[in-house]
Amino acid sequence: MSHPSTFNSARVAIVHEWLTVPGGSEKVVLALLDLFPQAEIFTSIYDPRPWPAEITDRPVHASFLNRIPRAHRIYPKLLPLMNRAFESFDLSGFDLILSSNHSCAKNVFAPEGALHVCYCHTPMRHAWEPRFLEGETGPLPPAMLKPMLARLRRQDLAASARPDHFVANSQHVANRISKYYGREARVIHPPVDVEPLLSMPRDDDGYYLYLGRVIPYKRPDLAVAACRQLGRRLIVAGGGRATDRLRKIAGPDTEFRGAVTDEEVRELLGGARALLFPGEEDFGIVPVEAQAAGTPVVAYGVGGARESVIDGETGVLFDEQSESALVNAIERLEASALSEAPIRDNARRFAPKRFKDEFAAFLEEIARVGL
Repeated sequence: MSHPSTFNSARVAIVHEWLTVPGGSEKVVLALLDLFPQAEIFTSIYDPRPWPAEITDRPVHASFLNRIPRAHRIYPKLLPLMNRAFESFDLSGFDLILSSNHSCAKNVFAPEGALHVCYCHTPMRHAWEPRFLEGETGPLPPAMLKPMLARLRRQDLAASARPDHFVANSQHVANRISKYYGREARVIHPPVDVEPLLSMPRDDDGYYLYLGRVIPYKRPDLAVAACRQLGRRLIVAGGGRATDRLRKIAGPDTEFRGAVTDEEVRELLGGARALLFPGEEDFGIVPVEAQAAGTPVVAYGVGGARESVIDGETGVLFDEQSESALVNAIERLEASALSEAPIRDNARRFAPKRFKDEFAAFLEEIARVGL
């Protein structure tokens, strides 16, 4: 199954937070566009330059925020206005609303009689779990931050009643949707482009790899500190404001590559002894990509990594976000004998076709029962 035939003639609106810098959530948007080539896109801020024709060749409706000078660069600072931006969209005449949400996209008002399904990457993380804001708010004093977050939570909770159905990208996120919104969610893991990596030869070059943004909540400091303690070679691939601080604590065998191309990512994954994934993520695409390349993953066993990494088979999970726990996990990995084939096979279950088939089947199911 691929296309949900019940919606062949439907007018479809895909609502996404912003289209500025390509990332994992935009791969969900592209998969939804593959299911619904007739869809129109609604988003708060739109910079057409980095996007493929699948997006740019169709109607893309940007909110009033897009008229702000340099909006595509300063959009994180526009968060207090995002709720108004999405509520301002007129979706009259659309039959199916698909919101791709990690902040305010679900806050749109669907017209009467339309079906609204929210694919939730996470409930608004900065509102409900302020610990993720550590090092993120700059000079904003707590006296201002606290009431702003309280207002965001009230808005987010009120808007959580608008979708008819929630789909979560992991069981971890489904649990948080239940906790914060009191709503049930079907779990459909996001699409990961594993095919190019599955066919790529693997050549273990002996280094460990941290791949991703170098920012505090992703805990790259644990990867750097653990490899320094063990005297292991580490490549840090990715940029971010924590880089300078990490350079000061890094051992002599740690190399900072900064931003890397897609081709370099594939080469780095194929040559790594293991991927180190010490942060808590809602799902986490990079561990799946690493496994597709045949590379084991050493991951903090909370969040999406627990659903994509099989402890003792495709990698090693550790239960405490600390340097000593990561050191022990690396030593466990080095004492094990993991086979490449099962690691790659595990990644196959996250291929884009599986996502599209599951999502289409879910839409057919809810249409059939008339909800």
